[in-house]
Amino acid sequence: MQNHFETLARLGYAARGLVYILLGGLALTSALWGGSDAQGSSDALSSILDLPFGRILMGIVAVGLFGYVLWRLAQGLLNADNVEDDAKGFIGRVGSLVSGGANIFLALTAARMALTGGGSGGGGNGEESASAWLLQQPFGMWLLGLVAIGVIIAGLVQIWKGVTREYRKRIHLPPAHENWLDAVCRFGLAARGALLAIIGGFLLYAAFTVSPEQAGGISQALDYVHALPFGRWLYGIAALGLVAFGAYSVVQALYRRVDAPSLSDVKHAVPGV
Repeated sequence: MQNHFETLARLGYAARGLVYILLGGLALTSALWGGSDAQGSSDALSSILDLPFGRILMGIVAVGLFGYVLWRLAQGLLNADNVEDDAKGFIGRVGSLVSGGANIFLALTAARMALTGGGSGGGGNGEESASAWLLQQPFGMWLLGLVAIGVIIAGLVQIWKGVTREYRKRIHLPPAHENWLDAVCRFGLAARGALLAIIGGFLLYAAFTVSPEQAGGISQALDYVHALPFGRWLYGIAALGLVAFGAYSVVQALYRRVDAPSLSDVKHAVPGV
């Protein structure tokens, strides 16, 4: 079972890496052509369908994304990374659960595309739909606000991991390529963390205004960056950062230490198993 979990984790990191490399590549193409038509994760997935054997590749990506979701749930519920039982460890495990939940929608989208051969459908962004659902729940405004704060904190933590090289605790880079891989990973973490913080800001504003349409994802965060002073340059840097984060995910797939949970861990976490 441990080997299965490790395989799923590595396949999941690789699938996430592919999505972000495509996402950043699409945004970088837009930046080079002088546009600001930022694409979302579903658009990045749609581009896979245009490749030879696109539906087969999409199916592999879908399996990988589901593997990534299961791995993140294992990190959160089973403490697969053996983090300390303190506030820092608790925040990390909650973050893993949130990440797993957020990627379920992307995995389902990839699976639907693989089965039907269709595109993303253009049905609006998932952040708006999820925000609308949360706002309909009891204390929905507060729930969405808590989610927003969590996303902002996750973004800041990711920046911190890149700046301080905290990510190296579980990744052993090959000495022959260590310097340039380290630079790519740090840049990718910082760029994606900054975009996550912007997304959290959108969600927080949506909570305060009780307006789910104010929520946004990566594409809206890129649009916001493009509207800033020197926006075209910042947009291009952010796009490169997404490609770098995709490369970081591939590095995780290859070199991360994966402490896969055992069957006894599962039995301990799930009563009656």
